[in-house]
Amino acid sequence: MSGTAMEERAESLRMIRDSAAAVMPGDGGLGRIRALRFTLPGIDPGIWQAMGSMGWVGLRLPEEAGGIGLGMAEACALQEELGRALVPEPLVAGALSARLLAAAGDALLLPGLLSGENLVLTGWQEAPDSLEAPGSPAAPRLFIPMAAAADAFLLPVREAGGLALHLLEAARPEVLKTGDGGHVGTVVPELTGSRRLAGDVAEAMELGLDEAALGTAAYLLGLMERCFELTLDYLRTRQQFGRPLGSFQALQHRAADLKIQLVLTRASIEGAAADLDAGAPAALRRAVVSRAKARASEAAMRVTREAVQLHGAIGYTDESDIGLFLRKVMATANQFGSAALHRARYMRHAAPA
Repeated sequence: MSGTAMEERAESLRMIRDSAAAVMPGDGGLGRIRALRFTLPGIDPGIWQAMGSMGWVGLRLPEEAGGIGLGMAEACALQEELGRALVPEPLVAGALSARLLAAAGDALLLPGLLSGENLVLTGWQEAPDSLEAPGSPAAPRLFIPMAAAADAFLLPVREAGGLALHLLEAARPEVLKTGDGGHVGTVVPELTGSRRLAGDVAEAMELGLDEAALGTAAYLLGLMERCFELTLDYLRTRQQFGRPLGSFQALQHRAADLKIQLVLTRASIEGAAADLDAGAPAALRRAVVSRAKARASEAAMRVTREAVQLHGAIGYTDESDIGLFLRKVMATANQFGSAALHRARYMRHAAPA
């Protein structure tokens, strides 16, 4: 990449981060998160519409499909900023639906989804830990994030000609609240009341799930970076034995270990995004995405747990904001595949040394 191209890419990433800051509340959003916890639908429709108006839902779609045609690097930069604010609005899941609707050539639902006027979610998962869409016609679709907020659901269904896409508009998901204050939903396919949109979206489904997994990894990176920053601030200001906690070497070493986790996670995510933007073949795409997601899921759990411990007793109280980050990781780390699933997937697709 030439120097000019690198400068243009850096400017693009800066603009994406600035746009996220413009939408998020000035206090970092944690007050908003507390207000939305354990409520239904659990999101702010105004924020979702703002995300649409900024072009975020279709950020990865080409302009001819109504998107803005940016790369995975920009998508990951955006997800980092959303992770810093623990944003509950399901942008990753909405972007997956947008990719499927674009692949189906839909001209009715897609504009409303891209603008943020509607929220369309995809019921693809049939097993507790998976990154595949079998499309079983009668299988309940599990773990749909923030399902109570959806206006409609997309259902991939396996047919003789491939993975068809159906639209279910009148579904009432069964809702299960999660420890972070959000929820997931289960939808039972009722194909007699659905509308068939496309005959084969298998390729778009595979790409969309990989993008969703990498986007989730970037969200976790942003989350743990802010959690780490809050912890460093606490160690600098909290006094013990007449000295700041951060002056004790044992705690400095623990903080340094956490910083290493952040650096390694960022490297794996940025490397994977660069490979996707360069048009990596499917096997390489799966390998680099799984490497990044496995590292992000494990690192986020470690960083947030350590952060709670470094805050001492106050870190275990609900009043302390630091606990919000751990709860969010516990609800998010396994979305679009756990660390264990992605380690195994990486081993299947990584090129031999």
